[in-house]
Amino acid sequence: MIKISAAFAFLCLLIFYLYYMAIKKITGKIIPLFRNFYFSTGIFLLFWMIFFDANDFISQYRLTGKLSDMLKEKAFYLVKIEDVKQEKQEVFGSHDLLEKFARERYLMKKPTEDIYILKED
Repeated sequence: MIKISAAFAFLCLLIFYLYYMAIKKITGKIIPLFRNFYFSTGIFLLFWMIFFDANDFISQYRLTGKLSDMLKEKAFYLVKIEDVKQEKQEVFGSHDLLEKFARERYLMKKPTEDIYILKED
């Protein structure tokens, strides 16, 4: 991304104006609309904003894509949060479910028990 200072933009506009005046003197057969300084300057500034400005269309397109990806991630994580909240309600609602959760998830056991983990291939 190119960041341009105001002085550089003014210098480019001045160069454009001088170039415009030189072209105007050289050829008098330019279409009348393009001979208008304000129209030509407007076209130049539009071109500048589309391709060289810090907020050009390419950057805006990328940022829009990132925004849509992040909104999808946000929706995904909101669903996950609701699932975890519901699971928390279920687990902490009953002592038996809390014990089952601790045994399955964290492999906790009573001191007199042995745990055997079977893995399926």
